[in-house]
Amino acid sequence: MSELIATKRVDLLAPYLALDQGSRVQAEYIWIDGDGGLRCKTMTLDKAPASVSELKEWNFDGSSTNQAPGDNSDVFLRPVAIFKDPFRGGANILVLCECYDNDGTPNKSNYRAHCKKVMDAAKAEEPWFGLEQEYTLFDADGQVFGWPKMGFPGPQGPYYCGVGAGRVFARDFIEAHYRACLYAGVNISGINAEVMPSQWEFQVGPCEGIEMGDHLWMARFLLLRIGEEWGIKPSFHPKPLKGDWNGAGCHSNYSTTAMRTPGKGMAAIEDAIKKLEKRHLEHIAVYGEDNDQRLTGRHETASITQFSAGVANRGASIRIPRHVGAQGYGYLEDRRPASNVDPYRVTAILVETTLLNA
Repeated sequence: MSELIATKRVDLLAPYLALDQGSRVQAEYIWIDGDGGLRCKTMTLDKAPASVSELKEWNFDGSSTNQAPGDNSDVFLRPVAIFKDPFRGGANILVLCECYDNDGTPNKSNYRAHCKKVMDAAKAEEPWFGLEQEYTLFDADGQVFGWPKMGFPGPQGPYYCGVGAGRVFARDFIEAHYRACLYAGVNISGINAEVMPSQWEFQVGPCEGIEMGDHLWMARFLLLRIGEEWGIKPSFHPKPLKGDWNGAGCHSNYSTTAMRTPGKGMAAIEDAIKKLEKRHLEHIAVYGEDNDQRLTGRHETASITQFSAGVANRGASIRIPRHVGAQGYGYLEDRRPASNVDPYRVTAILVETTLLNA
């Protein structure tokens, strides 16, 4: 294993983090850039805000983030959600923001604005989501974390939900992320090791409406930010290694009031599946980059060109969980989204297709 490039010196930093900062608060403004990555910078506040409405609008150089041309580079940050800061502690906060151009319209990278309109239109149906974020860990050399430098680990089989040396990698890093999410207020509901060694998954939800995208993006930020300290690079690429290895998805669990209603739920689920089938290619178009490398019909995926659905079928586009089929109500799982999908786009199109007749 290579020398990891850890950037945090706990022994040097700790005395400074222990210093009294009075009533002033550090607010880390976080946004999504023009390439689907994350950026951040910090503002000092005179006091802790009571709500997101008390936070100031800010701006940044969009020409450096692929969000604006150099001759008109200001992009504005509008705060939309507050989380506790697990890195600085105390009253310090993480602030998730939307990006707007100087004419007041959403920046090209801002998929949240449209998603918010969709969720507001469907609010009476109470759309709930739970997203399963898979990802792969890499070390400083670009090698899958913990893998032999001159070869490969044993075939897939013992790694999924595994226990023991040689089967599980970087559990300390994973536990740090889990606890940071809980502290921050992210609605993280679980974790597990995945099928490929050094591939992991965390689940966020259930969240209603726009909160799903907010919470998943913040969980991603925390994962990348903690990676700085371990010298680990999490990857959201849907097929980080070619060959006989599982890809990485973002399985999207979805339900409405009708789907969750005993006696009526299964009919609503089946109706939603019919609507999803009709717009299969439109969904694939917004379900993540390089998803064709993952949706091959192998490794627990459906073919990218063919829509399918079934009870307990992990090789289908849409899976109805076994217990949902048995009890006749609950939710469906869309297994098509790639691990790098924008959660605002996947949740918006699920609601548009099934509830708003787009």
